[in-house]
Amino acid sequence: MSILSTTGFATADFNLWSPVAKAVLFILMFIGGCAGSTAGGLKISRVVTLFKSIKRELYRMIHPHSVGAVKLDGKTLDDGTIKGIGTYFSLYIFIMIAAFLAISFEPLSFEAKISSVVACFNNIGPGFAEVGPMGSYASYSAFSKIVLSITMLLGRLEIYPLLFILMPSLWKRKSNA
Repeated sequence: MSILSTTGFATADFNLWSPVAKAVLFILMFIGGCAGSTAGGLKISRVVTLFKSIKRELYRMIHPHSVGAVKLDGKTLDDGTIKGIGTYFSLYIFIMIAAFLAISFEPLSFEAKISSVVACFNNIGPGFAEVGPMGSYASYSAFSKIVLSITMLLGRLEIYPLLFILMPSLWKRKSNA
């Protein structure tokens, strides 16, 4: 529950758990909370919508003339919303890969590096291995801590607001001529 709600609490050293249990925890790190919550992660509604849209597209491949709708909470989602969720997911994966590559030179295990990016981006708290519930992020360099801090901001504040702040067109003054 603390992983889904992003509270960061750890009541046990899950580094000692079986690989299957750790894999389930790793997957849960991505899902996050409900839509509208301040929890990190993809949000459950986006994950459900992604799976439903994948199912619809697979069905359309088999039955090209079919008209299928993706519904969430009994409401039909328009294609623009589904496209927006797909774009968000693509940005999400791109940022994760970029952050992982940026910290990949660290002398920590692969498990620690990938789980630290996932844990920071989704605001989970502990990762696995050296950054697990009984460890810390202290062994990372200052550069990696900055990268992980940026991923935390992107995860907590959502991707789009921070990207909009960086857009030069938002900072240009409009002249009344």
